[in-house]
Amino acid sequence: MNHWRYGPTRLPRGDDGDTGGGADGEEPTLRQPVPDRRAPRLGEELEQLVYRFHQRLIDELEAEKLEAMPPDKRRQAVQEAVKALLARESLNALVRDAVAARVVDEVVGFGPIEPLLHDNSVSEVMVNAPDVVYFERDGKLYQSDVRFRDAKHVMQIIERIIAPLGRRVDESSPMVDARLPDGSRVNVIIPPLSPRSPTLTIRKFRADKMTMEDLVEVGTITPELGQFIGNCVEVRLNALISGGTGSGKTTLLNALSASIPDSERIVTIEDPLELKLQQPHVVSLEARPANIDEKGEVTQRELLRNSLRMRPDRIIIGEVRGGEAFDMLNAMNTGHEGSLSTIHANSPRDGLARMENMVLMANLDLPMQAIREQIASALHLLIQIARFRDGTRRITHVTEVSGMEGTVVTLQDIFRFRQHGINEDGRIVGELQATGIRPTFSERFDVAGVRLPELMFQPVTGR
Repeated sequence: MNHWRYGPTRLPRGDDGDTGGGADGEEPTLRQPVPDRRAPRLGEELEQLVYRFHQRLIDELEAEKLEAMPPDKRRQAVQEAVKALLARESLNALVRDAVAARVVDEVVGFGPIEPLLHDNSVSEVMVNAPDVVYFERDGKLYQSDVRFRDAKHVMQIIERIIAPLGRRVDESSPMVDARLPDGSRVNVIIPPLSPRSPTLTIRKFRADKMTMEDLVEVGTITPELGQFIGNCVEVRLNALISGGTGSGKTTLLNALSASIPDSERIVTIEDPLELKLQQPHVVSLEARPANIDEKGEVTQRELLRNSLRMRPDRIIIGEVRGGEAFDMLNAMNTGHEGSLSTIHANSPRDGLARMENMVLMANLDLPMQAIREQIASALHLLIQIARFRDGTRRITHVTEVSGMEGTVVTLQDIFRFRQHGINEDGRIVGELQATGIRPTFSERFDVAGVRLPELMFQPVTGR
C-alpha cells in the first residue's frame, strides 16, 4: 500500500477556545489556545498548491524505492525534490518554506501533527476528529489549529504510524496500542468503536529522564522527601506508586530507580516499554499482544513468573494491571524486596482496593483475608501522586502499610499535602507536611547506616 498518497485538501474552519481536563476526578476547566509553534496556517489556495506539488512528486519519485530508503535518506530525497519543484514557482520565501515543510510532512512524516511531535514542550498529542486536535503542554490541555482534511486523511496517517510496527487496524481489529521506535506510546481506535472519527493519541517519549532533582525543581517533591523516599528504595522497601492517568507515576518511578545500587541486577516488566533506567545491569521485558490469529500473546504475569528464574535483585513492574499482582506480592514476600511498581488509583486506600481486585483476577480462589494478609506483609510504602487543576503534578501522600487490624489493612500517612489556597495566577498553593508519625520501618535506616534529619517527621505547627 502506498501510505504517502492523499487526495485534494480542504481545511475546515477552526474554532477558538478549548475545554481542557483538570486533575483526575475534577471538572474540566476552560483553557485558552496558545500558539503551537507550527508553520504559518496555509490558506485554501496554498493548500491546493501543496496537493499539486505532492501529486507531482508521486509522478517523479518511485514510491517503492523511496520507502525502502532509511528515514533520514528518504526525507533528504523528498526535501531535494520539493526544493527543485518550488524553485520554478514565483513564491516568496516564507510561503515557499511553509509549503515545502507541509509537502515533506505529508510524504515522509506524520502529516499535520508532525510539528507538534517535534515540539519538545508538547508531551501528548490527541486527534479527536479531523478538525479537533489537542495537545498537552506543562500539564494543561490546549486546542491546536492543526487540521486534517477529513477522516480518510487521519486514517492514512494512522496507517503510516502503525504499519512499520507490524500492526494493522480495521473493522475486525479496531483498536491498537503500540510503541514507536523512540519509545512514544500510540493508541488508535477507529469506527465503529469511535463512531465520529478515527482517534489517535500519542504520548511522547521523553528522551532525557527526569531525575529527583528535576522533580524538586518543578515542585513535584520537596528535597527532604526526595531524600527520604530515595533512602526507602536504597534500604529495599517495597513501594507502590499510585495515581491517575497522566499524573506522573512512570516519571516518578524512573527517578526513584536511580537510588538502586549499580551492583544489583534489575528486571523490568512493562506493557509497553517506558522505563529508562541508568543502571548498568538491567534486563527489560515487554508484554506482547496476540497476533491477528489471536495467538502468541505473552502477558505481564507470564513475564513476571519467568523473571523469578532470572536471578533478579529487584523486580520493577511498570504498571500492575491484572493477575500479575498476586505473583508480584508473592515475589516481594519471598526474597525480592526493594521491588517497585505503579497502579492507577486516586488515593492510597483505593490503591490497596485495586490491588485486592487484581489478585482476585488471578483466579486462585483465595479468601479475602489471605489476600489482605499478603498485601500487608509485602508492601511497605504507598506514594500517591496527582495532577492538579493548574497542571502541576505533586506527591499528595506518603503512606506506610503498617499491618493488619482484624480484617483491615492498616495505613498511616507519614506525609500529606495540605492546600492553603489558590494564588492570583490560578496556581495551587500548598505544601507536603509531616503528620508527626514516625514509620515503623525507620529502624531499617539505622541498620543500613542511613541517617535521616532529626526533624523530618516533626509536624509543622502554627498553621
